[in-house]
Amino acid sequence: MEMNLPPMSPRCFVTDEPFIEDERVVSHLVRQASDEEIVRIDVREEAEPNFETPGRVACRWVHDYKAKVAGENPEREMKRTAENLFLTLADPSAELSVDDGRLVQFLALMLERKRLIKPKGRTEDGTKDIYQHRGTKGLYEVAVGELDPEFFIAVQEHLSVLVGGPKVTAEGAEGKGNETAERKGPV
Repeated sequence: MEMNLPPMSPRCFVTDEPFIEDERVVSHLVRQASDEEIVRIDVREEAEPNFETPGRVACRWVHDYKAKVAGENPEREMKRTAENLFLTLADPSAELSVDDGRLVQFLALMLERKRLIKPKGRTEDGTKDIYQHRGTKGLYEVAVGELDPEFFIAVQEHLSVLVGGPKVTAEGAEGKGNETAERKGPV
């Protein structure tokens, strides 16, 4: 599964003023109630108390603003956004809910697949996987989770806020039940 993260805005959502290089920005991924679209809303850190969300917030992270370079590859920017989200959420000082922990596990899988992080084993107590970030060589610990169908069911609602839920028709729902019952192994 790929996540399509919208690009960063060059202006603050609350003040409508342009961001300044290295300014602290709070980014929110929000599913708008009106049209179910995923939007990224970027707000100056000091303006965040005045921010009212137009829908359900999937996640939030803080980072420094970096101006876009002309001619930059948009796919590369999206990959950097997912990477930035992982690095922010996996930071040891971040306090995560259970759902955010699952999102970090999912991001770790996605970034490992894209070879942006590399597995380095487990902690001594066996409760966390250790990953090394390719660029910074920093080590990040991610809670161990079973990658069985229950994991994906548990994370499905949280991820559907980011990537949208499946559109199931009554006809498709009947066929899915039988197909799932026969399938074995990880999803």
